[in-house]
Amino acid sequence: MSNETRDGDGARPLRVHIKTSPDSDAVFRITPALFEQAAARHPALAGKVAVSFNVGLEGFEDAMADADVLVTWDLPRENVAGYAPQLKWVHVIGAGIEHLQPLDWLPPGVVLINNRGVHAPKAGEYGLMALLMLNSAMPQLITQQRAHRYQEIFTGTLAGKTLLIVGLGEMGGAVARAAQPHGLTIRAIRRNGEDSPLVDAVHRPDALDALLPQADFLLLTTPLTEETRGLIDRRRLALMKPSAGLINMSRAGVVDYAALAEALTGGRLAGALLDVFDPEPLPPDSPLWEVPNLIMTPHVSSDDLEAYIPRTLDLLFENLRRHLAGEPLRNRVRPELGY
Repeated sequence: MSNETRDGDGARPLRVHIKTSPDSDAVFRITPALFEQAAARHPALAGKVAVSFNVGLEGFEDAMADADVLVTWDLPRENVAGYAPQLKWVHVIGAGIEHLQPLDWLPPGVVLINNRGVHAPKAGEYGLMALLMLNSAMPQLITQQRAHRYQEIFTGTLAGKTLLIVGLGEMGGAVARAAQPHGLTIRAIRRNGEDSPLVDAVHRPDALDALLPQADFLLLTTPLTEETRGLIDRRRLALMKPSAGLINMSRAGVVDYAALAEALTGGRLAGALLDVFDPEPLPPDSPLWEVPNLIMTPHVSSDDLEAYIPRTLDLLFENLRRHLAGEPLRNRVRPELGY
């Protein structure tokens, strides 16, 4: 799709500009070939969309002069309205937008879209894997392996145990769906308290302290906002069973990692799997590397190598269709909530 394409009525096509970072991993890189493949999956938009690409910031503002849509991870936030006067929305190719906060740079009338839901299939598999690993004492067994210690740890099945999910969005819902067949009691903390068929019960955030002592597994898939920063602190970790396990797939700032390390080292928590850190990459001198009964993965829990960008582009094309049809866009970020 070139910048010269026109639709059947001779109207100007929607201009999409895709900005990638020179150091981005392949899983997050939108290429012209992948865009063309996505366009072929959405033939109704043929002739109605034009696209341009750039890597880094060289030529970025020139490309944005007549762009309607920007697809990116980050962007220069000073004078956006000045260098992109026709901008209608920014599609951020991630679920979290904390790196763009505060959102005072967003021009009036410009919508921010995130990638919520694109992560769900892979996140569901990772979350189930993490539950099975915790239930089978894999963090403890790996710690013993490092110490050259051969000691049996026998465990039961997941059936009858309780999973508490904090943040029942697309990722938390995907894990709940994957866990359902295994006989767990699944409870969730959800900001709006809205019921879901994916879990046995939904509670509002003020129920967290009462629910933590009942949980065998705590899964965190909540956005990082001012309300959730430091949510799982030293006091709340102390409310959990010593036999319980914790999984963090959200953001590092949701959990007090120093307090978590102390709980794991002191045997006050059985195990944990962490996929998110601050900073990232985790520095080689971080004390977390030596914490027992802890498994760390380098922020890979929900990014599907084969499907992440195709799903991202399908979401983009669906919103392009919606815009042209006068329908509400999917995945609109609510600035007042931070997600």
